[in-house]
Amino acid sequence: MKTQRPITTDDEHVVLKFRPRTSARPPGGRDAPEQTKQHQAAKDLSRYEQSRDEGDDFRHRMLANVAALAFTVALTAIGIWLAVSIADLRKTQDCVLMGRRDCAGISVAPQG
Repeated sequence: MKTQRPITTDDEHVVLKFRPRTSARPPGGRDAPEQTKQHQAAKDLSRYEQSRDEGDDFRHRMLANVAALAFTVALTAIGIWLAVSIADLRKTQDCVLMGRRDCAGISVAPQG
């Protein structure tokens, strides 16, 4: 069998030179004073800082941590339950596909 290769020409292969940027300004123009102020305000993160005088809301933080832990435990329990039920379903399906007739599990309730 003959292999086919694409026909390529030298026009398709072009090597571009990498020129690193040397200035912080965007190409094509000078920054206006308003744009410079906005750029500086974007870099200033002091508005997100909490002052030392304000106390840390420990109670709120711990409640959020407990809620996150409860959500994680619930999600893990649901995942385990889902995996076990899928395994049971697969086992029952394999049994039925083998042609057996006693595949259904019989649950016996305790009497007493």
